Amino acid sequence: MSHAFDKTSSSPTARAFVEARRAGRMLSPYPGPTPTTLAGAYEIQDEAIAAWPDRIAGWKLGRIKEPLDQQYGAGRLAGPIFSRNVWQAGAEPTRFPVIDGGFAAVEAEYIILLGSTAPDRGDWTADSVTSLVGQVFTGVEIAGSPYPGINESGPAVTASDFGNNAGLILGDEITGWRDRLAELSCTVAIDGQIVGRGGAVDIPGGPLDSMAFLLNLLHQRGRRLEAGQLISTGAATGVHQIFIGQSAVADFGPDGRIACEAVAAAAIT
Repeated sequence: MSHAFDKTSSSPTARAFVEARRAGRMLSPYPGPTPTTLAGAYEIQDEAIAAWPDRIAGWKLGRIKEPLDQQYGAGRLAGPIFSRNVWQAGAEPTRFPVIDGGFAAVEAEYIILLGSTAPDRGDWTADSVTSLVGQVFTGVEIAGSPYPGINESGPAVTASDFGNNAGLILGDEITGWRDRLAELSCTVAIDGQIVGRGGAVDIPGGPLDSMAFLLNLLHQRGRRLEAGQLISTGAATGVHQIFIGQSAVADFGPDGRIACEAVAAAAIT
């Protein structure tokens, strides 16, 4: 299967992002006219997904804060997580690639594993998605982009480049999550200094509301969530920028901890 672009019909912006990510090099300024709507951003994202040489293993969600949520008509944005960039946390710190000069951050998150393929509909709620949940895990989303201004140029720009995702580190399963959701808490430290505290209650509407939003969005985009895919439901303590050579620890208390280290990205063949 070829992942080469048709240069006559594809988005030059999508092409530039895919090429920069594959080369592991910074991209600046933003490569083309900046999208002004989320619909336009997801068109760029979809073209980049079609050209990326990997399968989608799940999706990340990011928050759109006031007043931009009113301007863009959504409180969240989404981006794909690809299978090669899903790592299982272990006893040693998980190394993850960072593009030198681009943007990278670590985010403590609660990860939902879809237990069954979701029926294709657009009226999901936090209550109705519960039956689709297979398991819930701790996790660290690796936010990342070759474009250093990815978080400063508005939600549509963020969404256009895979939603500013560069991977996911999967931690331990959270047992009894249905009864404990409101109590789940965590911290994030970078180089030994705590930079954020929070929990599931700090995700607007909670992790299940994130899942419902994603299902409804994918329905609009002609996509669907499949059994076994992962949903990174949103930053519980914030978005914490990290640089090559730094280490981070997400501590979920009784549900375990995830240690990781930022290393220089290499080219993807």
